[in-house]
Amino acid sequence: MSKFIINGPAKLKGDFIPSGAKNAALKMIAASLLTKEKVVLENCPDITDVHSLISLIESLGAKTNFQNNVLEIDPSKVNRFCPNDEIAKKIRASIVLVGPLLARFNKAQIAHPGGCLIGNRPLDAHMEVFRQYGINIKYQDQYYSFSTPKLVGAKTFPCLSVTATENAIMTAVLAKGESTIYAAAAEPEIKDLILMLRSMGAKIKGAGTHNITIKGVRKLSGTQFRIMTDRIEVGTIICAALATESEITVHDMREKDMGNFIYKLESLGAKFKIENSKLTVLKSKLNSGQIDTRTYPGFSTDLQSPTAVLLTQANGKSRIFETLFENRFNFISELNRMGAKIKQINDYVIEINGSTKLKGAKIESTDLRAGAALVIAGLIAKGKTVINNIDIFERGYEKWENKLSKLGVDITKEK
Repeated sequence: MSKFIINGPAKLKGDFIPSGAKNAALKMIAASLLTKEKVVLENCPDITDVHSLISLIESLGAKTNFQNNVLEIDPSKVNRFCPNDEIAKKIRASIVLVGPLLARFNKAQIAHPGGCLIGNRPLDAHMEVFRQYGINIKYQDQYYSFSTPKLVGAKTFPCLSVTATENAIMTAVLAKGESTIYAAAAEPEIKDLILMLRSMGAKIKGAGTHNITIKGVRKLSGTQFRIMTDRIEVGTIICAALATESEITVHDMREKDMGNFIYKLESLGAKFKIENSKLTVLKSKLNSGQIDTRTYPGFSTDLQSPTAVLLTQANGKSRIFETLFENRFNFISELNRMGAKIKQINDYVIEINGSTKLKGAKIESTDLRAGAALVIAGLIAKGKTVINNIDIFERGYEKWENKLSKLGVDITKEK
């Protein structure tokens, strides 16, 4: 188990280069199984979740080479429809292998997926989508089995679920006939997946909207595709800079991908300078306010935890309403140990009293985004902060000890 040691308070200065998007990369790795030709993914983040999914497709027979953020996948020898059980149980993204495996074999079997412990995350939307495609589903002893005589296009309703929308898309691209996905999620990562599939020959209309139409094709070709920037990592470093009253420049940022995140922070007093794909965080004093998490283009739930830490430094009382998950405030007890004044009203609402001085402490990361919040707290705090179980954080953030060191932070990683 690894840990970060941060000596604060920190002042960040310099340029920040974000990695490729975790939530796009994982789905594109799965999508490589839709072809028998070589797929090359550029700007692929070197994170543990990516390595886990690489191991899963290798367990199916794929050959891979991953160097310098370029992932080469040869899916020509994929001959199994049941990925490795132990790995699948540890990563929630394993569920997105089902659509491509159905398209390839008309059947799939997978262990119940794992992931962060952030509340009730049922697979109901996925199962309903598969049933709408006429797929038979059996569940026994923590395993799902899927089968169909032939994939045929259908009308599906994933109810704004991101991964269910992605499964619906990947199931449809090789199905016979036309499919229409109503109430599709519209996150930028889904649009990026569609752009990749189009480059492989898929016929998809409606990218970036809530209604997607797909005409099935006989086969898809290989592709070379550059993965979009991770907007959650961008939002996390923005929170870190604002919380430490620092000035940094974030590169490769697409403002539209951030939804209302930038606008909401500006309404609290944050100042930015945006030029094309560069965003400079200016030294700012923040006021209190209310944050409600929503589906895109609303305020991302994945940025709720980093923003909560930021609001400990804002003037006055703030409130966060988490609308998507009922167990995403596990980190506040750790923050309160550092001197924060955060009160949990119920499973969905917290109140934050700012501005408060934080002090270094030994703390524990409980999930991926909570880990990001604790790293920011360590940057704010006076003295030494030790963050244990940082392996969870590294599921989604690439080499942050190096990235923060380049910004002037006194941070080390120990095993």
